[in-house]
Amino acid sequence: MADADAISPLEGLAETPQFVHLRAHSAYSLLEGALPVKKIIAKAVADQQPALALTDTNNLFAALEFSKLASGDGLQPIIGCQLSIDFEDEVADERGRQPQLRKLPAIVLLAATTDGYNVVSNLVSRAYMEGDGPGTIHIKRSWLDHGTEGVIALTGGVAGPVDMALREGHAALASSRVRSLADYFPDRLYVEIQRHAGYDRRHENRMLELAYGLELPIVATNEPFFPAADDFEAHDALMAVAHGALVSDDSRFRLTRDHYFKSRAEMAKLFADLPEAIENTVEIARRCAFMLKGVAPILPRFTGASDDHAAAEKAESDELSRQAWEGLRMRLDTIGLANGYTEKDYNERLDFELSIITKMKFPGYFLIVADFIKWAKQHDIPVGPGRGSGAGSLVAYALTITDIDPCAFRCCSNASSIPNASRCPTSISTSARIAAKR
Repeated sequence: MADADAISPLEGLAETPQFVHLRAHSAYSLLEGALPVKKIIAKAVADQQPALALTDTNNLFAALEFSKLASGDGLQPIIGCQLSIDFEDEVADERGRQPQLRKLPAIVLLAATTDGYNVVSNLVSRAYMEGDGPGTIHIKRSWLDHGTEGVIALTGGVAGPVDMALREGHAALASSRVRSLADYFPDRLYVEIQRHAGYDRRHENRMLELAYGLELPIVATNEPFFPAADDFEAHDALMAVAHGALVSDDSRFRLTRDHYFKSRAEMAKLFADLPEAIENTVEIARRCAFMLKGVAPILPRFTGASDDHAAAEKAESDELSRQAWEGLRMRLDTIGLANGYTEKDYNERLDFELSIITKMKFPGYFLIVADFIKWAKQHDIPVGPGRGSGAGSLVAYALTITDIDPCAFRCCSNASSIPNASRCPTSISTSARIAAKR
């Protein structure tokens, strides 16, 4: 869990920073990115870059980690996301391919404010929950009708909806799309220009004409996926794996050697003829005044919300006690006692663990974990026998969170059975986490 903490839009920006990366991909861009978050930050700091935007593909997995690490190193974090989008405006093309069988374009959304982050976060969540149909996880253009306040948008570069339409010869469609985006993001839309090896100058000129004709600002991006140019071959192998193809397959999708983390000087030189495209990267960074700040986990009340915290805690404690004692009776009736232990030993240990769990205010945690693991087992979703400190808990065994009798294996739980425990025990197995996502 995380909450928002505003920062000054000018904080950390040098007087002449030249260029700010607005489209970096970390390793959280699954099967695409090869840049660990720490390495991205280290390269930006080494180049004295004052700010950096992380825009992983269709997720915000790295947002909190990136925000904390970047700000700790004096780098302004800009949180964003590259989101695949269905513009809901296509028909079958000349070859008869239906729209749903074609690769969806993507736009880039940057959180400029707290409200903007909430918008982006909600869109990402909705993409996973409602992004129906074949192909990648995606949003729909109509979802933007619900508001985009606090979000800065980039058109997505060569894989964006505007570029793709224009490249395929649909000038009217490209114009319609960019006008639509400009309406959704008034004074917050930038036409993205990229110059990787072999870029199409004629196409770039058409994009510039479109932007200037609509009086929309342009911005330069590089979209790094790997650290240095020398890492291209290794990353290219990753791309082959991602697309289920051989490295030697010339027909598969490839990036270029230029998709590495370029320095400010390299980008300024590359766009020397379009200085406004470089300057606008700085402008966007200055407009972004948001970062994430970690907070303690906030768990829902398993027994229902209540204004009386003491009563709510007691209700959870009573429910945990009831389920644990009933579960222990079931375990002993069906499996029996461990060698060398009596029923009194089990009762005393369960009573002790329950007292510690209640003291540490963990009853709700155990009840929630037990609930979804029971559900997973009822729906034939594989669940492991247990892992982490919670695997040594008799309470977890009684609740069927784990299937390991801690007495039989002389296990000790260092989270639920030790009075000084300060965090929730890691009692959820890896397969159970997958079950929770399903």
